[in-house]
Amino acid sequence: MSSAPDDVLHLLRQRGRSPDPAALEGLMRGVVAAPEGLAGPEWVELFDPQPDAALTQALTAWRAEMAKADDGLHASPAPAGRLADLRAELKRRGLDGFVVPRADEHQGEYVPRRSQRLAWLTGFSGSAGLAIVLADKAAIFIDGRYTLAVRAQVDTDAFVPHQIPEESPDVWIAANLPSKGISGGGKLGFDPWLQTVDGYERFARAAQRAGGSFVAVEQNPIDAVWTDRPAPPLAPVLPHPVEFAGETSEQRRRRIADIVAAKGADVALLTAPDSIAWLLNVRGGDVPRTPFALGFALLHTDGHVDLYMDRRKVPDRTVAWLGNAVTLAPPEELGAAIDTLGKVGKKVLIETSTAPVWAATRLHAAAVTMVRDADPVALPKACKNAVELEGIRTAHRRDGAAVTRFLSWLARESKDGRLREIEVSDRLQALRQETGKLRDLSFDTISGAGPNGAIVHYHATDATERTLEPGSLYLVDSGGQYRDGTTDITRTVGIGTPTPEMKDRFTRVLKGHIALGTARFPAGTTGSQLDALARTALWQVGLDYDHGTGHGVGAYLSVHEGPHRISKVANTVALQPGMIVSNEPGYYKAGAYGIRIENLVAVKEAQIEGADRRYLEFETLTLAPIDLTCVDVGLLTAAEKAWLNAYHARVREVVAPQVDEATRAWLAEATRAI
Repeated sequence: MSSAPDDVLHLLRQRGRSPDPAALEGLMRGVVAAPEGLAGPEWVELFDPQPDAALTQALTAWRAEMAKADDGLHASPAPAGRLADLRAELKRRGLDGFVVPRADEHQGEYVPRRSQRLAWLTGFSGSAGLAIVLADKAAIFIDGRYTLAVRAQVDTDAFVPHQIPEESPDVWIAANLPSKGISGGGKLGFDPWLQTVDGYERFARAAQRAGGSFVAVEQNPIDAVWTDRPAPPLAPVLPHPVEFAGETSEQRRRRIADIVAAKGADVALLTAPDSIAWLLNVRGGDVPRTPFALGFALLHTDGHVDLYMDRRKVPDRTVAWLGNAVTLAPPEELGAAIDTLGKVGKKVLIETSTAPVWAATRLHAAAVTMVRDADPVALPKACKNAVELEGIRTAHRRDGAAVTRFLSWLARESKDGRLREIEVSDRLQALRQETGKLRDLSFDTISGAGPNGAIVHYHATDATERTLEPGSLYLVDSGGQYRDGTTDITRTVGIGTPTPEMKDRFTRVLKGHIALGTARFPAGTTGSQLDALARTALWQVGLDYDHGTGHGVGAYLSVHEGPHRISKVANTVALQPGMIVSNEPGYYKAGAYGIRIENLVAVKEAQIEGADRRYLEFETLTLAPIDLTCVDVGLLTAAEKAWLNAYHARVREVVAPQVDEATRAWLAEATRAI
């Protein structure tokens, strides 16, 4: 038996501590359940405020040993017995079916391992999806990003794939839920913590159309059969200094409190971890690649915040940082707090598109008046202040140098056709880490060679990775989390000589990228109104892509941030100065190659002489070469060539002083005028 726990106990007792062994083990299980990130063992602070080298070493050894336990999430497809076990549990509870979303209580894109029920049940590892299990059939719903991945990861005989929005879950429920079930009308179960209020209403109507009902369960039935489910994650919640945030938490709390009051509410229920992190100027690490601390908050109109979060992951220095205007309480006390709000007649603002049904049900039971409105933090958070914008520019200059070093290395090392997807992405990560500023990647790098590049959210594994072969395209979509900013960049690189078709498609994607990046538009314009600019050159020859063109990006927060976006899907949130959004058109030929060109841009005021109203435009933030060997210059207009030349001149100016001599020589050629 390992002595690691005993070593930790001994060292803590030497430091005058007398920890309870069971509590210590529980804390370590929570630490193991959280992703480690790339910033080093900061979690050690949860065991001792000032750990020395010996304690750090002992704790690290204990964590490594405990992390060897398998929680079953690596199986793809998932073992068939799991579906059988779930169906048996549903039958025992008198349920005819159950909805399994890829979600946790906070409806975020990234969820902790303990909440990855969809992956455990099906083997699907994508960032969005939903399964519906009935006694005799099951379906899995994914969007256009995962049409290929779902067939590679899931037993499609057990779970029939359906693509959203062409096939919607509510239509499937109405058509397939039995009208007569185990105990009367067909009962479709759901976990009220994992279903949003808006989503509940759609599914409830669908179940009624089938002659059945949509019923909440007290305990998720998957949790009853997932016997080795991980513990709740415990990563340290740390201060986010004003030098990066640009304003104090008190300023933010008062500003958002005024918004809440203006909407006619006394309190706002905040369920989104990024909103809480931004409001309180803290960052965490409970979920992969995103500095969130999971929890809930009640913001009162006097600026006071009740924060419902596990105290074990909040170090004493962070408690002091939060100050007296923030009260820390266990998550289990949120229900009682809602009950109290009802007793004193408070009105609570709740965003029903993201808040769990549990919250609305509890508010209703407590006779609380609900003010249905958007999360009051979302829009102010999206509009970065001057300090945040300058930090983001700095992060992109640093990140652009790392990416340029990588592209130079790739150009040299890929000539003999021996490189493979994982070693290439590992090299890019190492170069980012050499900056000394990287906290983590902003998402798992998409490193796709040849046909794998056509899988939009592809993740290379030992079983799927390919060699970067001459005459092929290689697509790499990656980003970094730095204290001063979050980056996201995609480059498509020709390995050897691209075919004429590849160059045509690449150039059409580039034309769309330039058209969007150079757009000027009246204030009040939404991203959905601009989306066609990025697609026109593809549409002209009968081509398109099945993902959005742009997503918002946080300031050392989520790489995918709302409420704005650029997409075919209608969006009512107008683009505003300070918003960061990606510009990433693409083209994907299944079984052959994928192309995407992505820069991040910031919305800013446009100075147009004689303009009859206020106009906005984009400032390009990302700085790294676009592969000229893939460009068909004859397809570019004079204005498009001028943009590309000017962009490359700026890349050269900013990046060259930061890189080595060999990279500078390569960069000069890679950014030559065309």
